[in-house]
Amino acid sequence: MKVTVLNRKLHYWGSIIITIPLLLVIGSGILLLLKKDITWIQPATIKGVGTVPAIKFEQLFESVSRVKKAEISSWKDIKRIDIQPSKGLAKVTSDNNYEVQVDMETGQILQTEFRRSDLIEALHDGTFFHDNAKYFMSLPTALILLALLITGVVLFFQPYYVRYQRKRKKQSYNN
Repeated sequence: MKVTVLNRKLHYWGSIIITIPLLLVIGSGILLLLKKDITWIQPATIKGVGTVPAIKFEQLFESVSRVKKAEISSWKDIKRIDIQPSKGLAKVTSDNNYEVQVDMETGQILQTEFRRSDLIEALHDGTFFHDNAKYFMSLPTALILLALLITGVVLFFQPYYVRYQRKRKKQSYNN
């Protein structure tokens, strides 16, 4: 089989194989790029009154456990705590993806919203489907995309190379 035909077949079938995973990565990547701009993806950050954390973790837990939506009844129900002293707040993310923003000086709840950015990130890296999805989905997609890039560049430059060869051959006959 000629290299040109093989190159075109690899390019053709490779693009079909990675269409869905690549669309998922591109779509979720676009949403992640906009997560600070669209509050539907990630809640806006509300500033607290101070810049020095004054409450203890026990007080933080008491505050967030009163938020019914977050369904926090023990420390095991908390997925992540993001403390931002410069903004005077702590963002507590529960296992059900509700984000509770707490003023780190007063312990007052500033905001409670559903956080979709973690779900979108899990779709983006494939862990939404399985923890090892990077090996059977993301890595093959990346390798095929690399092959498509290489074959695409070869397909682009091949006509120029053929014309160059013909021109050289024609000049050598004329001499």
